[in-house]
Amino acid sequence: MDRPESKRFHETRRRLTEAAAEDYCELIATLTEEHGEARIKTIAATLGVSHVTAIRTLQRLSKEGFVTTERRQPVGLTPKGLKTALDAKHRHELLVRFFVALGVSKKTAEVDVEGVEHYLSSESIRAVERYLRSKSKS
Repeated sequence: MDRPESKRFHETRRRLTEAAAEDYCELIATLTEEHGEARIKTIAATLGVSHVTAIRTLQRLSKEGFVTTERRQPVGLTPKGLKTALDAKHRHELLVRFFVALGVSKKTAEVDVEGVEHYLSSESIRAVERYLRSKSKS
């Protein structure tokens, strides 16, 4: 029997799975931009996960078409992974600006957004964009 909240819980679990892909892709793009490459050791250390966890996640992301991995080579982004990284970065920066506009310190906003950015719907993101545009015009 499907309960009314079932759809809501399924959507939250789906977004949780997507959150890992977004975090990894965004980090790989940043590391590549800043250091010329993204290595598994650096990815694991930055995300605060074990080397094994990073490898397993990257293997899954490779199967899903987000990243390319080859033994002893830097991790690369596919076009799908790059789009995911750019979308995640856009949402992150947008939400930081939103929280700062509400009076939250930038430092706190950066931390809070890491938890929130993956779970907002496109509708909510568009509403934040409209709100910030209207604030910049006033």
